[in-house]
Amino acid sequence: MLNDKLKDYHLILASGSPRRQQFFKELGLQFEIRLKPINEEYPERLRHFEISDYLAQLKSLPFKDELQAHDILITSDTIVWHNDKALGKPKDNIEAFDMIASMSGATHEVITSVCFTTKSSQKTLNAITKVTFKSLTDEEINYYIDTFKPFDKAGAYGIQEWIGQIGITKVEGSYTNVVGLPTHLVYKTLNSMVL
Repeated sequence: MLNDKLKDYHLILASGSPRRQQFFKELGLQFEIRLKPINEEYPERLRHFEISDYLAQLKSLPFKDELQAHDILITSDTIVWHNDKALGKPKDNIEAFDMIASMSGATHEVITSVCFTTKSSQKTLNAITKVTFKSLTDEEINYYIDTFKPFDKAGAYGIQEWIGQIGITKVEGSYTNVVGLPTHLVYKTLNSMVL
């Protein structure tokens, strides 16, 4: 359906995330994966969705001069926002434990920004989902970190993994957003770009 509309376009997904790539496949989209390294740093003055918006746009910059007329580049970034600060990807077990422990028995926000870049325009959208964890024991947190090694995930957890199944009591908003891509927004935006 959407893929038919996009037949004259070339989708480029600039993400190494297997979860985002899988979502694109499940949406029935034809796309190319193209990766360029980038230093994911942002100005300290940025807050909340400003951070993920900035990083999603930053990831598009290395592609700027090579986009062709029918290319649509999609870049994305996910952060976990909790206690008025952004939780990124943990460096080690200790940082992962501290992140998950801080969210135990509390509600945090998962924010994913998606940036759509063409040769002549750029549009950035974001989705915010509220996620509530039960009170987790130290044993549960350690088991999860040791077994699933969530060092490639913002906030040190994947909702689709064991900890999501035993620990998450409430999700307000898009589930796929928490996994790493607000698929409803991607679908809607691509539809509007090819009218």
